Amino acid sequence: MPAYITSRSPCPVGRASRILGDRWVILILREAFLGEQRFDGWLSRLSISRAVLADRLNLLVDAGILEREPPTGKRALYMLSDSGTALKPVYQSIQKWGDMWLPVGGHSDTGGQ
Repeated sequence: MPAYITSRSPCPVGRASRILGDRWVILILREAFLGEQRFDGWLSRLSISRAVLADRLNLLVDAGILEREPPTGKRALYMLSDSGTALKPVYQSIQKWGDMWLPVGGHSDTGGQ
């Protein structure tokens, strides 16, 4: 994924989807909301390559969703910024929708009811 470049789209959904539309970004954020802050922690929790994880973490830092401490070097912590923390209700809504409408291990004809 290329480096984050601010979208000039007049549509806020289009601008947000540029970052949040990536499967790995959503899963990295899920783990961040659960308290993960270390690169190795994400590696052990997700089936993701080191290169893809590094790329997505850099994207999230560049977009201001995560903050990296220290900014350079190894053994960094990645913490949710105010912008990232503000995404938690969005994530919870996606989680609730998935629980209701996407059954585990099969298809449903009941529409989640």
